[in-house]
Amino acid sequence: MRRRLLAVLTVLMGVAALLLCLPLAEGYARGRTEHLLLQRRSEAVRFADLAERMRTEADRAELAAEIGRYADLYGAGVAVVDTAGVTLLRAGTGPGADGTGADGRGAAEARGRALTGRSTDRLPTLRPWGPDSVVLAEPVGRDERVSGAVLLAVPTDAARRDVTVRWSLIAAGALASFAAAALVAAGIARWLMRPVLDLDRAVERLAAGSLQARAGSDTGPPELRRLRQHFNTMAEAVADSIGRQRDFVADASHQLRNPLATLVLQLENVEPHVAPGPGLAEHARALDEAERLEELLDGLLALARVESGTAEPTRQDVSRAVRDRVTAWTPVFHAAGLELTADGVPEGLWARALPDAAGRILDALLDNAVKFVPCGGRVEVGASRASDGSTAIRVADDGPGVPQEQLGMLLRRFTRAPGHQNVPGSGLGLAIADEIARISGGGLDLAANTPHGLVAQVRLPPPRDTA
Repeated sequence: MRRRLLAVLTVLMGVAALLLCLPLAEGYARGRTEHLLLQRRSEAVRFADLAERMRTEADRAELAAEIGRYADLYGAGVAVVDTAGVTLLRAGTGPGADGTGADGRGAAEARGRALTGRSTDRLPTLRPWGPDSVVLAEPVGRDERVSGAVLLAVPTDAARRDVTVRWSLIAAGALASFAAAALVAAGIARWLMRPVLDLDRAVERLAAGSLQARAGSDTGPPELRRLRQHFNTMAEAVADSIGRQRDFVADASHQLRNPLATLVLQLENVEPHVAPGPGLAEHARALDEAERLEELLDGLLALARVESGTAEPTRQDVSRAVRDRVTAWTPVFHAAGLELTADGVPEGLWARALPDAAGRILDALLDNAVKFVPCGGRVEVGASRASDGSTAIRVADDGPGVPQEQLGMLLRRFTRAPGHQNVPGSGLGLAIADEIARISGGGLDLAANTPHGLVAQVRLPPPRDTA
């Protein structure tokens, strides 16, 4: 957003600079053209006065010498014509001096005006690229006594050089002003957007589960500072509310575990005194439900501890954690008639995650596989480094799997696939694993295996020193 704001401000400043410097440059060019006209017109008037007083050959020779010196001095072309357009005197070789050449049309128009008694009062505006010369004319005589005209073909090199220098100065000034304004605009954009970016980062951290995230920038306009204060107040309220909810779940689960453990113990103690028959079956079901409730409370406590976010992510050896957990679970899989392999686990896989995140997540995935993969099945555990530096742990089985449309619900709390409702468990194992991965900065993805089964892949971020 800062780039877009800076781009808009830059375009506006560029347009403003153009709107200011273009009229200034054009105004100077016109002024310099008028100055040239006034200079040369006074000389044309003097030549016209001399031509009007020309009566004898001596007067003619004097005028010829005068325009000759002028042509040599200024490199201009001068011509004196009569009312029929016949050239009486001429000096210099400037174009258009006699009404022909490259400036012939301009010379003809100026001569026509002069022969009607009107002086040249306007010249083409001089710019760095042209014109190379201009023609102006002055009538000889006045009103009905006009007897000819004096034509001057004036080179514009010096005037165009002045215009070029002045335009260069204007352009340099415009560029310097634009650069200064761009620096000011960059500072303004940074000042405006710094609290917005800080607030955006705080919202992102808060959405990722970091309840301690706050907007710390105290710069920017008053409206954004007030928005920061309101956001921090809201974040405090949200964190306090979620904290109370988690504390309640943790406290309730913890307080219920002791009487529930006592109840389970009493049920187990009563079992020898229950006579065989319907009462014994009901007692067994009651004991199973009590143990299931105890397992559910343990899951709630684990989830509450994970969501509390009290532990900080640390650097951990994923390769070693995977091998240790596979070794620990191998007897369990053998007892269930399952094969557990971990061939694709290279050395040197490190990640930055919650303490023992890899082991805890792998425990949940392997426990899930033991429950749902039938006897004779196979579970493969692998780990690798992704292209972005993160570490991926993969657990694939060849069990019955879950339909594609039901994969999304497996990570929800207390949710199980419709076909697995009768399997023991609380429905929190995958939810806890996903929460651990998410708080660590990674994630848990589920997909169907080929030709059948389930694939669970965990992504954990790389350590900071190798990210």
